[in-house]
Amino acid sequence: MNAPDTNALDLAALAQRYGRGFAVNLPDEVVQLKHEVRRFIEAEVEPRSREIEEADAVPEVLLQMSRELGLFGLTIPEQYGGIGLDLAGKCAIEEELGRTNYGWATIIANHTGISTKGIVDLGNEAQKQHYLPRMATGEWLGSFALTEPQAGSDPAAMRTTAVKRGDRWILNGEKIYITNAPSAHVFTVMAVTDRTQGAKGISAFIVERGFPGLSVGPNERKMGMHGCGTAPVIMQDCEVPAANLLGPEGLGYVQALKTLTSGRVTVAARCCGIMDRLIERTIDYLKTREQGGRRIADYQGLQWMLADMALARDASRLLVQRAIDVIRSGARGTVEASMAKLHATEAAGRVADAAIQLHGGIGYMRDFGIETMARDVRITRIYEGTSEIQRSLIARELLKD
Repeated sequence: MNAPDTNALDLAALAQRYGRGFAVNLPDEVVQLKHEVRRFIEAEVEPRSREIEEADAVPEVLLQMSRELGLFGLTIPEQYGGIGLDLAGKCAIEEELGRTNYGWATIIANHTGISTKGIVDLGNEAQKQHYLPRMATGEWLGSFALTEPQAGSDPAAMRTTAVKRGDRWILNGEKIYITNAPSAHVFTVMAVTDRTQGAKGISAFIVERGFPGLSVGPNERKMGMHGCGTAPVIMQDCEVPAANLLGPEGLGYVQALKTLTSGRVTVAARCCGIMDRLIERTIDYLKTREQGGRRIADYQGLQWMLADMALARDASRLLVQRAIDVIRSGARGTVEASMAKLHATEAAGRVADAAIQLHGGIGYMRDFGIETMARDVRITRIYEGTSEIQRSLIARELLKD
C-alpha cells in the first residue's frame, strides 16, 4: 500500500481523532493507514452499502479499489507483498471495517485473518512464495474451512479425512458455512490424518479451487452479512499434492486454536467499530429530533441509554487491548481473547438494539441502515466460537487446579 503524504496529515490530530479507539501507542504509519481506510470507507464503501445489501454482492469495482489500496495484504509480511500488520495494527483497522458495510468488511477481515494466518505462521518458504504474493494483492482470495455439520463448536469431532497415497493426500468430507467460499481461490482445510490420535491427529492442508475433487456449493442466503459469500465446501476424493500439507502432520488442530484465538480478538475490535458508528448516528439523531418542543437528547432517560451504549463500547475496547497486550507478551491469551469476544459481541447486540429503540420507528426502517447493522452484528455471537463456547473456555480456566 502506498503510504499517505505525511505532510498532509497531522499525526497528533489523527491520534486525537482516534484516541478512543486503537490509535493509542500505535506506530505513526498505522495511524496514517487507519486514516486512509476511514477515508476510503466514507468515499467509496458507504455510498455503495445499500447496493451491496440489496444485491447480496460487492461490486467488482469496489473490490478492485480495495486491492489497489492494499487491503488484502494487511497481515501478510512485507517480503511477500503485504503490509505486515501485527495484531494491534490489525485490530486498529478492524475497528474501521466495523463502521461500514459488514459484507465488504468481512471479505477483507476473513481473508487477512484466519484465511491467511495459517500460511503465514506454518507455511514453508516454498508455500509462502507461491501463495502469499497473490493473496496479498487480492488476486487470490482466501478461505478457512473448519466447520462441519457435526463439528462446529467441537472441531475435534470433525469427519473430514485425509489419506496419503503416493505423492498425494486424498481428502473426503464436507465443510459448511465457509466464509468467502463462493469466490475463494485458496482454502485452508482441516482434516483427520490419524483418528487414533484424537485432536492431535488433525492436519492442515492448502487446497486450491482447481484441485480435482473439490467443489463449492451455492451461496447461502443469510440474515445479515450480505455481500460476503458463505457456502459449503465438498471434497470427494480431492487430490492435494503432498507438498501442500501445511506445517507438520497432526498440527492442524493446534494451529486452528491459535488462529481462532487471534481471530476472536479481531472480531471484538470490529464490534467496537460497529458500536462506535451506532453511537455516532444515535447522537446525531438525538440532537436533531424534537418531541414535546424539546430535543429528545434533553430527556434524562434517553441520556442514560446513550451512556450505557458508550460504556459497553469502551469496556469492550479495554478488553480488546488487554488481549492484545497478553498475546504480544508471548502468552497464549486464550481466556483474554474469549473475554474480549464474549463481551464485545454481546455488547454490540445490546447497543444495536438500543440504537433502534432510540431512533423509534425510523430505526426499524431498512433504508435508514440501523436495522441492517442490528442484523449484521448478530452473527458475531456465533462464528469464531459461540458465546457459550467462550463462557466454557473462561470457566474451564477458572476451575483449573
